[in-house]
Amino acid sequence: MSSQDETSPKPEAQLVSVSAAPDLASADDAAQLAKLGYKQELRRNFTMLEVFGIAFSIMGLLPSIASTLTYSIPAGPVGMVWGWFLASGFIFIVGLAMADLGSAMPTSGGLYWWTHFFASPKTRNPLSFLVGYSNTLGLVGGLCSIDYGFSLMFLSVIVIAKDGNYTPTNGAVYGVFLACVTCHAILASTMSRIMGKLQTVFVVMNFVLIAATIIALPIGKHQADRRNDAHYIFAQTENLTTWPTGWTFMLSWLSPIWTIGAFDSCVHMSEEAANATKAVPYGILMSIGSCWFFGFIIMIVLAACISPDLESVLGSSFGQPMAQIYYDALGKHGTLGLMALLFTVQFLMGLSILVAASRQSWAFSRDGALPFSKFFRPISVRFGYIPLRAIWGCAFLAAILGLLSLIAPAAAQALFSLAVAGNDLAWGTPIFCRIWWGQKKFVPGPFYTGDKFSVPIAWTAIIFLIFGIFLSMFPVDGPSPTPQNMNYTVVINMAVWLGALAYYCIDARKWFKGPKITIDTDTLTEGQAQALREEGLEVDGLARPGFTGEEAAAGGTGTEKTGGVVH
Repeated sequence: MSSQDETSPKPEAQLVSVSAAPDLASADDAAQLAKLGYKQELRRNFTMLEVFGIAFSIMGLLPSIASTLTYSIPAGPVGMVWGWFLASGFIFIVGLAMADLGSAMPTSGGLYWWTHFFASPKTRNPLSFLVGYSNTLGLVGGLCSIDYGFSLMFLSVIVIAKDGNYTPTNGAVYGVFLACVTCHAILASTMSRIMGKLQTVFVVMNFVLIAATIIALPIGKHQADRRNDAHYIFAQTENLTTWPTGWTFMLSWLSPIWTIGAFDSCVHMSEEAANATKAVPYGILMSIGSCWFFGFIIMIVLAACISPDLESVLGSSFGQPMAQIYYDALGKHGTLGLMALLFTVQFLMGLSILVAASRQSWAFSRDGALPFSKFFRPISVRFGYIPLRAIWGCAFLAAILGLLSLIAPAAAQALFSLAVAGNDLAWGTPIFCRIWWGQKKFVPGPFYTGDKFSVPIAWTAIIFLIFGIFLSMFPVDGPSPTPQNMNYTVVINMAVWLGALAYYCIDARKWFKGPKITIDTDTLTEGQAQALREEGLEVDGLARPGFTGEEAAAGGTGTEKTGGVVH
């Protein structure tokens, strides 16, 4: 869909200067955003701790571990414990590379904005377009996988309460999933004014659940005399797949890769964060570091308390290996209590990721790249300066993707990997563009890993992210998958990536010229205007180098100087 209808400001619209309204942001934050070409439209009501909180809440450490134990248990305790530790270390390196960028240029659409800024003139538009779509769909895929995990946990509590005399249908799973997505959309729409404060509550609930688990499991009445020894915890390998043992260990990395996979939410909350140049990078690193450390402890406790009969744990009649681990240690009533707390925290994860996904979708529509961008672009003042339509658009798309759960569990599992592969590509591309094409253009922010370490860190992050993409596409059970246990990630993600590139080549190349400028160009100094020209950003009234009449005829000359606001 062409965005030519968005290239001219509405007649009744007024130009907005670089300065923001005092109730939205400080002058420094507004000026920092203006350097990137955007006016302040969202209220900055997230502190550094709350930016950390939204990422940590989305990660939802223990519920995410519970949802992904099917990846780590087949490799045995070594896969659970050391797979977590090693993969988390590499993820922290990715976080360092992203923190460098997030501190230098904090904006809600950071990933595709950075890609466009650093890439070569020939590649910047298609790569930016691809990253924007991959990141948007990756975040919505994350919402789907979190809410799908919630539905399984919720229904497993019913199974436990009925002593195993209930088997949920695929329809029941989708029904709970749909109700969960709808509730998230309602809460994200109506609680915006306290959403930042809620992140602190969500973090506290996460730590309550973690503490309850690591204390209750080892002292559980059914577990006191049969905890596993240190050799079993740290050195016992298993292979419950038909892959070689070494590759089964590598597949166990999918658990931390999926769990610690929401740190880019700090980037998407940039325009709602106070002192964003520090809040964003430290939010990224604190969330990854916390999950690395506490996840390692949790995995040690689980390995100490899990039944050595790992196949029976994986094939639990409760439908959740974590429910079986709780049940073996604590019995029925203890399991019901902890599982109820577990799915409650999982529910809060879904709310936080919907908030982050809506900000990325809104930013992408602000630049005219999404279908129906003009519809999703406006900000709702009545509901607290939030992208209300983008929230419901993400929820609707999640509801459609969730229909995969009606087909088969294998198809639903692809939602997990959609988040992994989609986000890995979106994270790696701007990092690559920076060190391959744009290193000389990079101006560090307050957080910087330094001239000596920044580039090696970036290359390490890129290699790991490429590996993560390929890893997420392997069938988990073995090299000869059936239609029932096939990993459909390769199908879904290639459809997303090739579809985005096809859309760009067929139509979007005529009008998508990268991030648009929403500040009033009349307030720019000559030096600022020249900088914008040199970077090729689309600004009404400022010609870009090499901008031809053919491009103008194709609809690439204008931009929205003003954002839509719904009162």
